[in-house]
Amino acid sequence: MSKPVAVTGAAGFIGRWVVDELLNQGYSVISLDDFSNGRRENIEEFHNEPRFEFFEGDIRDEAAIERLINQETAACIHLAAEIDVHESLERPNDHFEVNVVGTRNVLEACRATDTRLGLMGTCMVYDMADSEDGIDETHPVKPASPYAGTKLAAENVAESYYHGYDLPVTILRPFNTYGPYQEVGVVPIFVERDLNGEPLKIYGDGTQTRDLLYATDCARFVVDATFSEAAVGEVLNAGTGEDVSINELARLIASDGRNIEHVEHHHPQSEVPKLLCDPSKAKEVLEWEPEYSLEAGIEELRTWLSNRSNK
Repeated sequence: MSKPVAVTGAAGFIGRWVVDELLNQGYSVISLDDFSNGRRENIEEFHNEPRFEFFEGDIRDEAAIERLINQETAACIHLAAEIDVHESLERPNDHFEVNVVGTRNVLEACRATDTRLGLMGTCMVYDMADSEDGIDETHPVKPASPYAGTKLAAENVAESYYHGYDLPVTILRPFNTYGPYQEVGVVPIFVERDLNGEPLKIYGDGTQTRDLLYATDCARFVVDATFSEAAVGEVLNAGTGEDVSINELARLIASDGRNIEHVEHHHPQSEVPKLLCDPSKAKEVLEWEPEYSLEAGIEELRTWLSNRSNK
């Protein structure tokens, strides 16, 4: 059996798909999650897979990280994080402890074992942009929430380990990802409300745009970038290169006659008005391109949610 790939946050939405992609590519996986954001049912189908090992643990616990990452680890994909923008404004310390201190623990374990690291960042670190060319990796950063600030801090610490210790680190910044097993996010919320015959509710005026990346495309990007020698020391975006307004997204998802309502935004200061990815660097470095159109991804998600509700 090949050396295992360590995955933090394996029971989360993206973590579940990364585990699936690793197994499909023939890797063995050792993983952990504390189920603060992840769900046990997300990884149930993997438990009979001999190449999959899981234990419950918290990235703030150094002993758990040392158990996960050792001399036999082929690589680590670090996905575990506090991820809620609105909650970060209410509870910033929680985000600091998990996203910064937890990442430090992962980096120290990787340094001790010379384990390559794929670090999940976020497109939310970027400053606002109105350009139709999209945001590339050289675009200025300006985190608008403690969530984005702590994720950027984690990236900076990871980059310091690359420059200071020559640790093989790749920083991954996928744009807004959606798909099956996602509990929060505008696309699954809209689709589920539509399936239930409920009105679709939009926070604010709905003119904000997002570049929406399907889950399997994101997972393939994460795995390929983590193992790419050309990507070591790099920051890489992943997206479709097309954005859609939340108003347009609601109209695309809503069935005939379904109401669309606008409601007050709880934290408008944290809302980024336009997110459009320039994925050209990932294409150049990894030969990676998304396979799913927005329409195809929404249909896949709609089918999955329908099947789940009928079980």
